[in-house]
Amino acid sequence: MSLRTAIEGLDKVLRSEVSPPKVILVTGPPGSMKTSFAYALMSRYLRHTGEFGLYTTLEETVQSHLKNMDSLGVELSLNMQISDFTDLREVDSVVGPDDQTDYIAFIEKMIGHYKKIHGPKFKIFALDSLGALYSLMENTDNMRKRMFYFFKMLRDNNLIAMIIMERGSDGESQILGNEGFLVDGILMLGLDRSRGKLVRYLQVEKMRAVEHSMEKHAIEPKRGGFTVLGPIFEVGVLA
Repeated sequence: MSLRTAIEGLDKVLRSEVSPPKVILVTGPPGSMKTSFAYALMSRYLRHTGEFGLYTTLEETVQSHLKNMDSLGVELSLNMQISDFTDLREVDSVVGPDDQTDYIAFIEKMIGHYKKIHGPKFKIFALDSLGALYSLMENTDNMRKRMFYFFKMLRDNNLIAMIIMERGSDGESQILGNEGFLVDGILMLGLDRSRGKLVRYLQVEKMRAVEHSMEKHAIEPKRGGFTVLGPIFEVGVLA
């Protein structure tokens, strides 16, 4: 199984393989199920490949996150470590006291820790979310430079990194600012209400070195994950 086949119908959108290293923004307005999509994609991929992944949540505790995912029927892969800063601060080998409030350095140390343990099997990383990371940073000066080196670190570790980031419902990719230029890909999860009926959709706005559709594809949440139905004006959901 590859990443593009980990969710049913995703290969209609991503027409060639997504190979590491890649830094991909998973973005969209509130309620567009960004977290659920990234988690389901990652968990299913890991369950079928035997590789290792790290999911770091800054939005909630591990227990709260797992409860929410369980309510959607998304199974946890045994090869996926879910971490928040609360539990990992207790691991002396991961982070020292000087890095307690430098959250970017903290994440880098976590990734280095798991890379030493799992080596090349550590293939995928998710951060939920970039907005939460910014809100936790005490010093936001020179943030573009820090993000450049942070994303470089993810690529240097040969990871597919999914970075969740909220944006307005009518926002174009330009409003992502610096991050939109620095990343390799942007997946937009949106809510279309143009004909009086709410439809969830997935759209690739950018994906370097990957053949892909740029149409809006309707997606349907289902027990255990998602299904990509096809272009929203072709599948009849808005008719």
